[in-house]
Amino acid sequence: MVVQSTRWLALSYFTYFFSYGVFLPFWSVWLKGTGLTPETIGLLLGAGLVARFLGSLLLAPRVRDPGRLVQALRLLALVALIFAIGFWLGNTALWLLLVIVGFNFFFSPLVPLTDALANTWQRQITMDYGRVRLWGSLAFVIGSALTGKLVSLYGHQAILMVLTLGIIAMLSGMLLRPSVAPQGDARGADHVGWQAWRQLLQENWRFLGCVTLLQGAHAAYYGFSALYWQSVGYSPSVVGYLWSLGVVAEILIFAFSNRLFRRWSPRDLLLLSALSGVVRWGLMGWTTELPWLIVMQILHCGTFTVCHLAAIRYISAHRGAQAIRLQALYSAVALGGSIALMTMISGFLYQHLGAGLFWVMALVVLPALVLRPSVAARD
Repeated sequence: MVVQSTRWLALSYFTYFFSYGVFLPFWSVWLKGTGLTPETIGLLLGAGLVARFLGSLLLAPRVRDPGRLVQALRLLALVALIFAIGFWLGNTALWLLLVIVGFNFFFSPLVPLTDALANTWQRQITMDYGRVRLWGSLAFVIGSALTGKLVSLYGHQAILMVLTLGIIAMLSGMLLRPSVAPQGDARGADHVGWQAWRQLLQENWRFLGCVTLLQGAHAAYYGFSALYWQSVGYSPSVVGYLWSLGVVAEILIFAFSNRLFRRWSPRDLLLLSALSGVVRWGLMGWTTELPWLIVMQILHCGTFTVCHLAAIRYISAHRGAQAIRLQALYSAVALGGSIALMTMISGFLYQHLGAGLFWVMALVVLPALVLRPSVAARD
């Protein structure tokens, strides 16, 4: 069955982030339901974060020819499904460690490779990336909301059931044939040793440093905003509405990104994201008044979405294998490793500084104002 390429891509984003919307918020709940201790759960989740980082960094760059991106996505989705089935086969700590590491290792490269496919198709056909990518954000909200409701009705096993069905749907969608086969320049495909990586880092270190700081600063929000807001008296439902507001703002910017930022360079977008970060994290450290919390959450479209749009626009100026490697670095370092590291640091800071943690995140963002790349990219 042949489907329009933009719809194929939108379906891939939707099914991936639907599954991720099940896994990210609720996997600790499922692990607890199997009878594991908090210490063991922490170890398993930490191992999964490391595997996510390594999967994006090691597997995604192995796809050197843009024409093979669809086949690679299908293979990774199949292996991720096999590991998801593995969760049904046992619940000892050692078995779950092996399965979680394997699942995250093969599940995480799906994002950079899907974004690399989007970059490839943007050069081949007329496509508004933001309008396609918003389906992923929408799916994350649907997946997490649906799973939360099912858990309240049927218990923790509903989490694994929905996750498995989500990955089956992802693989099924990827098995459809897109109307336009991805094509691109595979220059550099045979030169993937340390020299190629070193050259990539030398040419793009300012970009990578900038997006790593901007995305890594979200770790405090992801890990501790709910705890902080509940500690000052907000109910879990209000906290949930605030998180949803941030995602709604994200979806709106994705939907209208082409109209709003058509003439903006990646450097300009990164400036807007950095300024949004300074304001947002500074406000979080300063006040917990509800009107200001609403402003902070609307600014999520600046701190995350605008930064991500800048990264995609910057990476899309590269070609072929180089673009795929840079996409893998962005996903592994900025969206994976930096958030994992900053989450651990944020735990220590929150314990000792409380709301001061968010002031620290505002300071973390400041160097990004200087690190912004002065040119779009190099071929």
